[in-house]
Amino acid sequence: MTSGPARTPAPPYYAVIFSSRRTPVDDGYGAVADRMVKLAAGQPGFLGVESARDADGFGITVSYWATLEDIAAWKAEGEHRLAQSSGKQKWYAAFEVRITRVERAYGGP
Repeated sequence: MTSGPARTPAPPYYAVIFSSRRTPVDDGYGAVADRMVKLAAGQPGFLGVESARDADGFGITVSYWATLEDIAAWKAEGEHRLAQSSGKQKWYAAFEVRITRVERAYGGP
């Protein structure tokens, strides 16, 4: 899991929000999740990622991308497609993907 907010450029850009509920099956999940973050970071248009999961297995991962085309290319990337298939088959009881355009962003303290 990430340790803080992603450092993104000034908007506009896109966010892919992946919400999921895990199954009890581990079977290498952590290693694959770590690999996907590293692989995504090398993709054109990748801007950052934030991720958290609670003790009951509900998690949210938000990845940030420069364009919708970059998101489509990431979804179609071969190793990512294999991970998606494994997720559907064994790691996720349910999931939802939402894609949105970030128009405004600010932070603090």
